[in-house]
Amino acid sequence: MTTTILAAFVGYLLGSIPFGLLLTRLAGQGDIREIGSGSIGATNVLRTGNKTLAALTLVFDVLKGSAAVLIGLAWSEEAMLAGAAAVIVGHLYPVWLRFRGGKGVATALGVLIVIAWPLALGAGVLWLATAVLFRYSSLAALVTAVASAALAGFVVDKQPRAALIALIAILVVLRHRQNVQRLLAGTESRISFGKG
Repeated sequence: MTTTILAAFVGYLLGSIPFGLLLTRLAGQGDIREIGSGSIGATNVLRTGNKTLAALTLVFDVLKGSAAVLIGLAWSEEAMLAGAAAVIVGHLYPVWLRFRGGKGVATALGVLIVIAWPLALGAGVLWLATAVLFRYSSLAALVTAVASAALAGFVVDKQPRAALIALIAILVVLRHRQNVQRLLAGTESRISFGKG
């Protein structure tokens, strides 16, 4: 029980590190929360026009998800599950930013890479295909989250892990509720993969 609580605590702290905000401030780009969607994730960082910062944000957000899982896994399966859930919650609702964080997609990918890498690979391909086809990062995230939850029971052989993936998918979808409203209204911002 002690290690499970500790894993959750460490996971939350890792998740709450706002890499997108830190990197953009260090690069003199100001407060990322004041542009675009106001999120601290890689997609919003991309709206600064700095693809390097967006890529670094993506990498660090993925890594903190994987790190939380690996730390918990070193103790027990239960600790791993707690750490994995907590790192997502930490990213979505960081205490340092008044509980206004990112959308959880990259961090969720980091979790998936460790607990179900074939599903993580499929999720990455599906996200990219949807994003390239429709040019909406939020739509790609929603499609990928729903698909991952639906497939988890077939791909993951441990039921608690499949349940964790479903829980993460629900959290990601809920965090995108404003994006859903903008998609329905036709006002959602598109993403660009071109130069610049």
